[in-house]
Amino acid sequence: MKKAYVFLADGFEEIEGLTVVDVLRRAGAEVEMVSLMDRKEITGAHGIKVEADRMIEEAGEADLYVLPGGMPGTLHLKEHAGLCRLLNQAEKKEKHIAAICAAPSVLGELGMLKGKRACCYPSFEEKLNCLEVSYEPVVTDGRITTSRGMGTAVRFSLELVSVLYGKEKADEIAESIVYM
Repeated sequence: MKKAYVFLADGFEEIEGLTVVDVLRRAGAEVEMVSLMDRKEITGAHGIKVEADRMIEEAGEADLYVLPGGMPGTLHLKEHAGLCRLLNQAEKKEKHIAAICAAPSVLGELGMLKGKRACCYPSFEEKLNCLEVSYEPVVTDGRITTSRGMGTAVRFSLELVSVLYGKEKADEIAESIVYM
């Protein structure tokens, strides 16, 4: 079973975070929502409260590390030294890392997008520090997957299923949720 962490901080975009959790669980992944705050209850950008499965201090190794966007959630991600250390370790261990909306800017600021194609929410492109900014809904380059925003959350999530389990499994999930 593949393991994925989805990192949540106050102000995260609920659809971007929770769609990933839902779709990856449908595919059979063990997905844990990880709080970056000093408590497990996280309040999303639109006032939806979510209880994380664990605190970041308890996070170990996973196959996939996911950053949802949203404001000020993305700022909390960028400012969290523990998360930045964990992402750098994951990159060194050649784990898959994914970010959507404004959150790819965090990967850009950590230098993880150098020499890669990436996409993000409009107006964050200059923070990508990448080889080529793409305007496609989802881009996977090597072990990094980026996506543009809330409207691409299902496509992003299905791409992550493909990364972990292959295109056939992603197609199976897409059909089961009537994704067009």
